[in-house]
Amino acid sequence: MSDVLQTLTETLETAWAERERDPEGGARAQSAFERFLELLESGSVRAAAPDVHGEYVVDTRVKNLILWGFRIGCLVESGDCAPFYFCDKHNLWPRASGLAAKSVRIVPGGTSVRRGACLCAGVTVMPPAYVNIGAYIGANTMIDSHALVGSCAQIGSGCHISAAAQIGGVLEPVGAMPVVVEDGAFVGGNSGVYEGTHVGAGAVLASGTILTRSTPVFDLVHETVIRAVDGVLRVPERAVVIPGARAIASGFGREYGLSAYAPLIVKYRDEKTDASLALEEALRPGAI
Repeated sequence: MSDVLQTLTETLETAWAERERDPEGGARAQSAFERFLELLESGSVRAAAPDVHGEYVVDTRVKNLILWGFRIGCLVESGDCAPFYFCDKHNLWPRASGLAAKSVRIVPGGTSVRRGACLCAGVTVMPPAYVNIGAYIGANTMIDSHALVGSCAQIGSGCHISAAAQIGGVLEPVGAMPVVVEDGAFVGGNSGVYEGTHVGAGAVLASGTILTRSTPVFDLVHETVIRAVDGVLRVPERAVVIPGARAIASGFGREYGLSAYAPLIVKYRDEKTDASLALEEALRPGAI
C-alpha cells in the first residue's frame, strides 16, 4: 500500500502542477484524490495505525494527501434540494452511499459522515453526530448523539462514544499523533479527548472527563502520575478515569483555596464495571 500512496501522491502533484497547460491535469488530480478517498473509506490506508508492537504510527503521506484535497477542491453549495444546507469543497461532501452493505446504521436526524472516513461493519451513528475525514471507527462501535469524531481520529471496535463526547481531530502538523481510542473503551457523555491522547483498550472515561496531552492523569491505584511521553498521553488499558481536582499548594491559589482540574484513575475494570457497560447487541445489527 506504501507504493500506492506514493504513486497517487506523485500523480496528483504532477497533474495539478500541469493543469494550466494541460486541460486534463485538473481532472487527473481529482481522479487520484478520489481513489485515495476510496482507500480511506475501505480502511486500506489510515492516518495512524498500530505497528507489530501495537504502537500507533502516523502516516504523514495520508495526512498530506488529505490536505491536497482541500487545495484542489472547489467551494460549492449543496443546493435547495438537500435536506440540510452546507457549503464545502466539492470533493469532501458527506458520504451518500455504500454503507448498508456493511450493516452501518446512520440514524436520521442531522448526522454527517464526511468523505474519507472509514466506518467498519456494524457501526451505529445516532443523530446528530459528525465524523470527519480520515477518521477510522472500528466494527460494532456506537457513536451517540451530539458526538464528534474529529479528523484522523482512530477508534477501535466495540467502543461506545457517548452523547456529546468530543474526540478531537488533528491534521496539522502532519506528524502529530491523532487521538486513539482502543477496542472496547467507553467514553462517557460530555467527555473530551484531545491533542494526541491515547486511550487504552477497555478503559472507561466517566462523564465529563477531559484528557489532553498537557494534563497529567493521577493513578490512585498505583500511586503514580501519568504524563505525556513524546507528545502522547497514554491512559492504561481498563483504567476507570473520573474528573477530579487537586489543590494549588502555593501563592494566590493556596490563599484562596483554589484547585486545578485533575483526571483520576480510581480503579481498573472489574466484573461489576463490565456488567454496567455491557453492550446491547440488538442495537448493532452488523455484530460479528
